Amino acid sequence: MITFDELSRTSGGVVIALSVGLGIGLTPVITFGMPQDTVKQDNIITEVLAGKTIICLAITEPTGGSDVANIKTTAQDMGDHWIVNGEKKWITNGIFAEYFAVAVRTGRPGPKGIAMLLIERSFGGVETRKMECTGMWPSGTTFITFKNVKVPKTNIIGYEDKGFQQVMYNFNHERWMVSIQAIRLARTCVEESLKFARQRQTFGKFLIEHQVIQHKIGEMARHVESAQNWLENITHQMCTMDKKEQNQKLGGHIALLKLHAGRVMEYCASQTLQVFGGTGYTRTGKGARVERIYREVKAYAIPAGSEEIMLQLATTQFGFVNRKMPDPAQKQIKALQKEVEELKEELKKKAKM
Repeated sequence: MITFDELSRTSGGVVIALSVGLGIGLTPVITFGMPQDTVKQDNIITEVLAGKTIICLAITEPTGGSDVANIKTTAQDMGDHWIVNGEKKWITNGIFAEYFAVAVRTGRPGPKGIAMLLIERSFGGVETRKMECTGMWPSGTTFITFKNVKVPKTNIIGYEDKGFQQVMYNFNHERWMVSIQAIRLARTCVEESLKFARQRQTFGKFLIEHQVIQHKIGEMARHVESAQNWLENITHQMCTMDKKEQNQKLGGHIALLKLHAGRVMEYCASQTLQVFGGTGYTRTGKGARVERIYREVKAYAIPAGSEEIMLQLATTQFGFVNRKMPDPAQKQIKALQKEVEELKEELKKKAKM
């Protein structure tokens, strides 16, 4: 937590560029391994940890982000290898990466037809294009196209048809990591506001002497300190639970923490821009840091699960709805389905006659 917090002082883009490959790209290789080629597994882990190469996690696609169960990138079984075709979008570090931990569809629709493959750029057929985004410029957000990429069967991460569980297994730590960064950037906004307000003079006195500015900074500090307390509480629980217990008990809480951290960052960035005025709307000078953080807000609200998905996940895990009212539409659908089946049976009987 301390490492991510301190790295986040630089900027969201820098900490994402430095940490995401290690934090979420390499994790599946370490956690689930490559059972059919443990030598390659060890070599990749060593290379990435030594900083000699970069790995990225490729899950999100142009047609869907949080809906992991319905990914469309395919891996066709060719006996001793897979042929991978498809597209991945908004992939952090993708433009820099030599290795890609990729979620692919190897079988039937839904979550049970998903596997994770370790694809190497050297295989050929891997095209990467840097995407121009509002913020997070150093993070290398990438559009990836896989065209008939030949991947050895030995490059499977974990086990076939277990890919969905492997992807979901990593989400709690990713959201926790995002929360740390968002809260630090919110705190940076408070620090920058204080520093600027103590220097800037308006109407014959320092900006900080105006009560309205004091209130703005006080409100920001209130939001940041509450978020920091929640983060440290969750972190303590993560340190005292094993991974299985974390996934069972903390998923909803971490989802809400991630949502809260993003909203605190958004609030502080907006209020800091008001404190800075036109200076905060400029990409150079005293307001450059504030302007950059303001552009990075949505990169914390959307990736790793949007706010709407986080709320739905939390309320589902907390069991808010324990008894559902009957849905009249479902009753009518069942009646129509029964009628269709009866008509089919009647037609079969007539055909036999």
